[in-house]
This record gives sequence, C-alpha cells and structure tokens, in this order.
Amino acid sequence: MRTRINQNKEQIFCEFRHRWVRLTPEEWVRQQLLHHLVEQLDYPASLIAVEQAISVGETKKRCDAVVYAKTSLPCGEGKGGVVPLMLIECKAETVPLTQKTLDQALTYNRKLNVPHLLLYNGIQAIYVNGNNHQSSGCPRYADLLRGQ
Repeated sequence: MRTRINQNKEQIFCEFRHRWVRLTPEEWVRQQLLHHLVEQLDYPASLIAVEQAISVGETKKRCDAVVYAKTSLPCGEGKGGVVPLMLIECKAETVPLTQKTLDQALTYNRKLNVPHLLLYNGIQAIYVNGNNHQSSGCPRYADLLRGQ
C-alpha cells in the first residue's frame, strides 16, 4: 500500500477508488482488510465498492464497503448484472465491535438486503450470514457464493 504526505496530511492510495484518501485509523483498517480479502481470500477487486452511498430514510450514508456477486440475469439489483452479497463495516483498532456496530450495519442492510455482514476493527472480525449465524474471521469469496 502506498502512502504519502500531502499538505501536511497523511494519505493512502485506495486502489478500489483509484484515488488518494486521508489516512485515518479507520481507513487504515479498511485498506488492510480489503487487501486481505483480495490477496488471501480470492475476492474480485472489481466486485468491491468502497464508500458505497445509500439512502437511509432522508439521510445519505456511506457503507464502508459492499462486496458484489455477478448474476446471470441481464441486470441485477445492483448495476450491470451484479447483486450485493456482503456489507462490510469497519472501525478503528481502538473501537470495539459492539451491538452498536452491528446495529449500524443492520440499518444499512435494510436498504441493501445483503445475506452476509462483516464487522472488522483490525483486531476482531465478526461475520454474520443470512441465518444470523455469527463466527469470527472472514470467509473466502467462494464460501460467500455458496451461502456459507
């Protein structure tokens, strides 16, 4: 991962957004996780949207990341034949994953209706599948596609 100082602020290059962004503790955790998903767990980088904009009631929000899956239909719920598969909510390492974190992800999920959630803070990963089964760690992309 590439970092730089620009106008006395540290930045990291987000390969998913193709631009430099401010390097905050949460952004560092997010970038570490996304690179791990792509490099170690075979997630297609082209199917990951970072800072995905959604509307929650009258309020505009941004999900940390959404992982998509290709669909055989000409156009899925998403754009260009893809459907949302997993919502990712990241926190800085100093922020514990609590019920409040899960509630935040569930609020976003009311709009996206994804079958998988991943909460991550750089120390702990909580994965929740469509059956409300929780486990630690991050699933492989192929396991998400199989619904595990």
